[in-house]
Amino acid sequence: MAVASGGGQALGRRRQLSDEVAAYVRELIMSGQVGHGEFLRLERIADDLGISVTPVREALLSLRGEGFVTLEPRRGFMPAPLTRQDVQDLFEAQAYFAGELAARAAEKITEAELESLARTQELLERASASGDADAIEAANHRFHRGINLCADSPKTAWLLRLVVRYAPRRFYSSIQGWTQASVDDHHLVLAALRAADAGAARQAMRAHIRHAGTLLVVHLEGQGFWDDGGRG
Repeated sequence: MAVASGGGQALGRRRQLSDEVAAYVRELIMSGQVGHGEFLRLERIADDLGISVTPVREALLSLRGEGFVTLEPRRGFMPAPLTRQDVQDLFEAQAYFAGELAARAAEKITEAELESLARTQELLERASASGDADAIEAANHRFHRGINLCADSPKTAWLLRLVVRYAPRRFYSSIQGWTQASVDDHHLVLAALRAADAGAARQAMRAHIRHAGTLLVVHLEGQGFWDDGGRG
């Protein structure tokens, strides 16, 4: 029994590593760090993350199953073509579910939870002022997670997690305007939550997510991601 348990833990750890690598590669692609026509080097990714090649290979095979990367025979993995419409569709799906969760949160949120969100927003603003990318990402994630928990709608939150993993959280600071958009847009979301206005909360959150998607499209365009050279 002890051997089986240990084997299960090892397998679980490998799967966790593979999931972490998949998230990293998704973010590399969605932030424009690498695009269609460029090969994803297993050894380079493994070195960057300080892990072995095995979970990297497993992650890329998983991403292939999602249609996010392709496998070129005898050459390796490369990102699948990514269009403007793909990016817009991903953020539109995210906006729908995030907006619905914000609307439900507006009907249930307590004063204590509102105070917690306000404190998190203050952390985000301080991190933004100091240019602390890690603190920005952490505070932004905490803000949205707090709202999603208040909604008490686990199935909708699960659906949101399926699409939000394509947002390049690790590379927020590389996308011009993204941090300031979070700071500004969150105030509108908070105001709607304080007013217990479900419709306004839904609208504010959806506008916020769509704004983020637009900024990502502009960022990728600025990198020539969709130029005639063929990226996407």
